[in-house]
Amino acid sequence: MKEMMVVIGAGAIGQAIARRVSQGKTVLLADLNTENCAAAAQTLRDAGFTVETSQVDVSSRQSIQHLVQQATALGAIKGVIHSAGVSPSQASPATILQVDLYGTAVVLEEFGPHIASGGCGIVIASQSGHRLPALTVEQNEALAITPTEDLLSLPFLQNTAFSDPLLAYQYAKRGNALRVMAEAAKWGQRGARVNSISPGIIFTPLANDELNGPRGAGYRNMLAKSPVGRGGTADEVAALAALIMGPEGGYISGSDFLMDGGVTASYWYGDLKP
Repeated sequence: MKEMMVVIGAGAIGQAIARRVSQGKTVLLADLNTENCAAAAQTLRDAGFTVETSQVDVSSRQSIQHLVQQATALGAIKGVIHSAGVSPSQASPATILQVDLYGTAVVLEEFGPHIASGGCGIVIASQSGHRLPALTVEQNEALAITPTEDLLSLPFLQNTAFSDPLLAYQYAKRGNALRVMAEAAKWGQRGARVNSISPGIIFTPLANDELNGPRGAGYRNMLAKSPVGRGGTADEVAALAALIMGPEGGYISGSDFLMDGGVTASYWYGDLKP
């Protein structure tokens, strides 16, 4: 049986991770934008990978279920790389929560029962989740284990995250890391692992939208005052993902990896402290 690597999100980070971990496997590349997906698939094929494509809307459970069916029909799912999402400058608070919070929860929930033994999942979260002030134990648990269809009805989201796109994004990304932690226990029953990576500003089209958007000056200041003093690259995210997903990461599950050049450290304890 063929081994499958499912990549949700045909952007720079998803492609970079796929290149590092998909040797000898068939890549099922899925994205909402079929033109972007086709272009990314051809780039991977030109680099020697076997690639199938699919359209997926991660805000729709039915669409994700269709992707799961397509993947299982093709082979054993050894990896799931979920890098699809929207940013505060691209979407409304409601859309951010629907795509980034709810959509990620559905991806984890639907792929979990089908991941092969020895398989691994990676969710791309964000440094933004680490700049949300501390939540209560009850709020953390609610984001982690509330039934997925009830997530967007959580009371503490109603008058806060639904009114501010950045706050919605922070809640969504904090929720991603917590959801991964909770799902790791379920994935482990199948002999599989799942983790998240919380990148800082990685130079991708999405990041460029942010750098040139209404919060651009703040993001540029963030980079200038960070300990590393620059943004990151998709290849750097892929290097970490390859470690986590590979044999050397076999003891890692339910964890979130912050990689932001020290921006969060500076935000809480350095020159970026509010």
